[in-house]
Amino acid sequence: MEVYHNLVKNILENGTLRENRTGVDTIAIFGAHYKINLQEGFPILTTKKVYYKSIIRELLWYLSGQTHIRDLRNHTKIWDAWTSEEKNWEIGKMYGYQWVNWEKHSHNLATGECEVTHINQIQNVIELIKNNPESRRMVVTAWNPSVLNEIALPSCHAFFMFNVIGGKLNCHLTQRSGDVALGIPFNIANYAVLTQMIAQETNLEVGELSHYINDAHIYVNHIDGLKEQLKRRPKSLPQLEISDKPFWDLQFEDFTIKNYQHHPAIKFEVAV
Repeated sequence: MEVYHNLVKNILENGTLRENRTGVDTIAIFGAHYKINLQEGFPILTTKKVYYKSIIRELLWYLSGQTHIRDLRNHTKIWDAWTSEEKNWEIGKMYGYQWVNWEKHSHNLATGECEVTHINQIQNVIELIKNNPESRRMVVTAWNPSVLNEIALPSCHAFFMFNVIGGKLNCHLTQRSGDVALGIPFNIANYAVLTQMIAQETNLEVGELSHYINDAHIYVNHIDGLKEQLKRRPKSLPQLEISDKPFWDLQFEDFTIKNYQHHPAIKFEVAV
């Protein structure tokens, strides 16, 4: 994808060297933004192999609302670096939990009791799209300040929102931080899948994916691999097919990516 390559080039040419909590320096820019036309194909990188099965598994894990990776680890180890067997593979109330189980605390002033209910933000968005597609309140947030000291990693892709124009479903994703070599390719594909799932559920076509990254960075030990990737010629984008099922009934086997042609994988080390 040209927009991804342009992002990499921009950071390599204009980024500032910075220290960070991981101990591996980055070069970074502030406020990267681009759009991807989802009608042109499924936006998975072709200049390196991306493990799309892990992308689907991760998204379905988010939608499950689980606070652990015990089930996810049966299929992919992409989250292993942020927890351990000693911690029972728990990561806390992040991402998917906030998407589908956001806690609402209601206090009864007369009795002093507190009732906790849960908000499924994804389902609320689906209902808005179906019943009020002109709404400007189709927002899902994973950033919950009350749990930041309890979770494995404060949410990088902090919130996203949808927009319906001309019979097409558009999605805007805001990230507080983005690891361009490793995380961003997954984030792009992940939200493209989610947008297509919701579009199918609401009888809309896919439109654009708009992506803003507040701190877009490249770890210094990823520079050589990205330079190699930039030398490669992109191939045609594949197509994503999703079974015609209700949104919450979709399983891994219901997703098929067709004609995914790609260059060889490039190994990047995870900075934790």
